Amino acid sequence: MEEQSLVKYDNVSLNIEENTILKDISFEIKRDDFVYIIGRVGSGKSTLLKSIYAELPIEEGEARVFDYNLSTLKRKYIPFLRRKIGIVFQDFQLLIDRSVEKNLEFVLRATGWENKKVIRDRINEVLVQVNMQNKAYKMPHELSGGEQQRIVIARALLNSPSLILADEPTGNLDPETGNQIVALLHSISQKEAAVIMSTHNYSIVQNFPGKIMKCENMKLIDLNHVETEE
Repeated sequence: MEEQSLVKYDNVSLNIEENTILKDISFEIKRDDFVYIIGRVGSGKSTLLKSIYAELPIEEGEARVFDYNLSTLKRKYIPFLRRKIGIVFQDFQLLIDRSVEKNLEFVLRATGWENKKVIRDRINEVLVQVNMQNKAYKMPHELSGGEQQRIVIARALLNSPSLILADEPTGNLDPETGNQIVALLHSISQKEAAVIMSTHNYSIVQNFPGKIMKCENMKLIDLNHVETEE
């Protein structure tokens, strides 16, 4: 796989139990890419993202993420793969019994960070990145939806990932707040990590340019080549 290629799928089929969700899909993600995966609910967007962080096995075709071959990846190596990927969920998945700072500290300690000062400094760095440096002491329920999503993005950045996967990150937000979150993800893609974002909100796709792939009829269609023909 070329140096700048982070994800490469060749003729991959994704199945859940006996059902084929996507078949014969091929695509490539490179550094600095901002990629939208669009399509209606149930078309396979989340399934595709789950396959990238090895939540779903690759049974047909060849899939590589970084230097990992997902078809042959042993379970013990999955945490090392995931450490290089930041994941942003639609429903936040923050720990509601602890502050923002303690949420972020939990992730760092779980991934091997030990030095208290280094942990505190890293937490402050990512909070500054998402403009939430004054909210470290807050509990999740004291934050708006947009603020919670900013914390989720900060959490995804903690281990300096090369790739951010954002699964419908604006799904629970009003349009203005959603636009702010996409703008933030956009800026991240230009500085430090490629971003793959699933959405069914087409207005966002128009507001913030990026490559577009569409899940439809069990296929993944590259719209970047189709649009010029329309």
